[in-house]
Amino acid sequence: MLLATPDAQAENCRLSLSQSHIDYGAIRRDAVVENVAVVLATRTFNLTVLCVEPAAMALRFVAVPADGQGFRFGREGRLRLRLKHAQVDGRAVGWASAQAPDESAKGQLLPGQALVARAAGAPVAGRRLTAQVDIDTELPFDALMVRGEAQLEGRGSFELVSQAVPPSQ
Repeated sequence: MLLATPDAQAENCRLSLSQSHIDYGAIRRDAVVENVAVVLATRTFNLTVLCVEPAAMALRFVAVPADGQGFRFGREGRLRLRLKHAQVDGRAVGWASAQAPDESAKGQLLPGQALVARAAGAPVAGRRLTAQVDIDTELPFDALMVRGEAQLEGRGSFELVSQAVPPSQ
């Protein structure tokens, strides 16, 4: 699975990932209990944003949506991304949807939505954002019903949606 091009830039900030590819390896259907869905092990990596000037921190993940709750993995699978343990300039922050700023987003990146770093109910600006990204992937069992080897992949990228903050703030 391809997540992003390392060191993507937006305005005065640079976004980087500890891993740009996640590999689940070979998934054998004989090793999976027949069920409605096959849940793959959670994968974790780190995301860092460094800015020259303080910036409001907001992120989105851009990929083909599977539904309103996740992104496409293969033809029928879904992956979900969650931001955890986020800090801006060493201060713990939570997340709110840019589309509904009064609601906590609990760090889940949803199709078509951006998450804004917040503390004490207000957006947070800073020079350094760090967060852990957890990816949970599931496939319908019948996606493993292939005669030979089949490659399943998902592609997407993180985008930093931030603006420099005027020096007076």
